[in-house]
Amino acid sequence: MKRLLLFVSLMAALVVSACTVPAAPSTAPAQSAPQIQQQNYQPQPRTISVNGVGQVTLSPDVAYVYIGVHSQAASVSDALSQNNDKAQAVAGALKELGIDPADIQTSGFSINPQQQYDPQSGQPTETVYNVDNTVYVTVRDLQVLGKLLDVVVRSGANNISGINFDVLDKSQAISEARRLAIDSARSQADEIAQAAGVTIGELQTMNVYSSNPPVPVFEGKGATAMDAAQVPVSAGQLILRVEVNAVYTIR
Repeated sequence: MKRLLLFVSLMAALVVSACTVPAAPSTAPAQSAPQIQQQNYQPQPRTISVNGVGQVTLSPDVAYVYIGVHSQAASVSDALSQNNDKAQAVAGALKELGIDPADIQTSGFSINPQQQYDPQSGQPTETVYNVDNTVYVTVRDLQVLGKLLDVVVRSGANNISGINFDVLDKSQAISEARRLAIDSARSQADEIAQAAGVTIGELQTMNVYSSNPPVPVFEGKGATAMDAAQVPVSAGQLILRVEVNAVYTIR
């Protein structure tokens, strides 16, 4: 009987062993644990930003003016003829005043028809022609500017505009204004640093801005006539301005 039970047990173990399927080997690649890269964060340098201004006052030595002649006639030929006569008279007056022909440049010339209307009926009546001739004049002797304006008006000019004063050579003035602006920026940086209990380090960045052309100074005193026969003209003064933005490190 014991042998029979032993035989049955052995047979059952063989059946269970035969039904067990071994696990297939895994073909997926092994995943390694994620690696955390450590980045080295550099602290941003402490800085101070300041704005400096440098100004230099200049006396103008040149003037630019637009001088024009306007003519109107019923025919284009008459309007053009009248305009040419006046323009030649103006050119002759400029020459007599010592203006170099190279300093006289035509800036505009136009012929425009203009329809006329009856004020009662509103119906068109005739066409008139407008002729305009404008020259751009450089006046290098400001002492003759007032006389020049008077003479050209008497010669036929009836459209004068855009009198601008300037300085021909501004290189030294710009250098001086730039130096003053940089000194101003550094002085402000030192003052702020001293108040904050720190020390200014090296210059990091610097941007320079300059006004071009210089800004006129209006004193509000009015023009003063150079001579009783001249048009009152005052050249005044010009201010050349330079601005500097500077960034310094803080120690």
